Amino acid sequence: MPEEIAYTVRHVPRGRRLRVRVDYANGVEVLLPAGAPRRAAAAAVAELAPWIERQLEERSRLRGLLSRPGTVPYLDERLTLVAQRGRSRAHRSGDALLVPDGETATAAIERWYRRAARTEIAPRLDRASAASGVSYARLTIRNQHTRWASCATGGTMSFNWRLLLAPERVLDYVVWHEVCHLEVPDHSARFWALLESRCPEWREPASWLRRNGAALVV
Repeated sequence: MPEEIAYTVRHVPRGRRLRVRVDYANGVEVLLPAGAPRRAAAAAVAELAPWIERQLEERSRLRGLLSRPGTVPYLDERLTLVAQRGRSRAHRSGDALLVPDGETATAAIERWYRRAARTEIAPRLDRASAASGVSYARLTIRNQHTRWASCATGGTMSFNWRLLLAPERVLDYVVWHEVCHLEVPDHSARFWALLESRCPEWREPASWLRRNGAALVV
């Protein structure tokens, strides 16, 4: 008899339909719209069991691929975590990331990635904008849960710091994607043609991010 799939239920008052998703960190989650009975969640999980199991297997594969104990990814590199007593801020030293020894380590690592993201993204954004003959208003580094980057109407460019956990080509693709949005704000055929002309190799990193983005956590 197949093992029963564990899942959580989250009610979404403004949701229009029931959705099932497999989150890298939180496992299987059923999003229930207003008025949907809880038993609908169990029925949906049972119906989608083969798909859910494939997704869980993929997440397990990604965990083994991207997670190595005692290290963190940084673009095309891996940094060894070195805990130091008395340290309050994370600091890179060669191939090592020096971090606090204790419960504050995770928060310190995220703050370090946020600082590093600005350092990595700003020059890429400047070069791509200059090459395109466009300008942006400002750069912000965020921790969006559902987006990797965005280009606001006023020209504010926002990027997720977790892009630094991906290969460098993925970060380069996302930068070009958003710079193209400075000229074409939608995802029309004109946008994709523009992206193709500016970043011809965009398909592979875009596919990588779709397949592996859920695993980009520390």
